[in-house]
Amino acid sequence: MSDKFIPDTVPAGTGGRLQELADAGVPEHLRPWLADAGVGALVVKMGIRFLEMTPERMVATMPVEGNTQAFGILHGGAHVVMAETLGSFAAAIHAGPDRVALGIEVGATHHRSATSGLVTGTATAIQLGRTLTVHEVVMTDEAGRRLCTARITNLIRDAG
Repeated sequence: MSDKFIPDTVPAGTGGRLQELADAGVPEHLRPWLADAGVGALVVKMGIRFLEMTPERMVATMPVEGNTQAFGILHGGAHVVMAETLGSFAAAIHAGPDRVALGIEVGATHHRSATSGLVTGTATAIQLGRTLTVHEVVMTDEAGRRLCTARITNLIRDAG
């Protein structure tokens, strides 16, 4: 969450990152804390939109369109981006404003493909420790079919 990207559509000095956070569905109470970093350039580019944000459960959607590989199906790396995003934000919220979460491992198993619609990712905490978090992230299509299962581990350190 240290990416300092401000999308061209949200120029600096116009409330840019606060608007970026609002557009991404970040709850209002988290926006002041995340205002310096925003959601990051890749989250904006991928069209990820948050629906729930807690350390225990993080839910977001991502469109298939614009995130496909050459054969017209959702790129496997897009699933990993979703998993990393959800797990890292959940770990950062768990860590609090004076600590940082650093992804140290992510892995994914792809079960089926998607060619259209929205993918929903749901991160569920497996471990929320003082120095380590682990989340399972399940991505499903609009019919509720499992597309991908991922796991992300984050190391928590003091900021600065």
